[in-house]
Amino acid sequence: MPRLLLAAALALPLALAACGDEGASPPGAVSPGEAKALDEAAEMLDERRLPPEALPTDAPAEMTGDAAPARQ
Repeated sequence: MPRLLLAAALALPLALAACGDEGASPPGAVSPGEAKALDEAAEMLDERRLPPEALPTDAPAEMTGDAAPARQ
């Protein structure tokens, strides 16, 4: 029985050391794969913008995409 306790006492710190948080990213961080997917999605949305000739000439700036972004 004492050998079992000694083995468990030695194995526990080794097992806990293997559970390190190396490579963990902070909350809200974006992985390289996620960043690439976001860039691709933004590019797809930009490509879906209507050409200028498809909009009426008296369209407000919000419809044409020429308006400055609203401040929050």
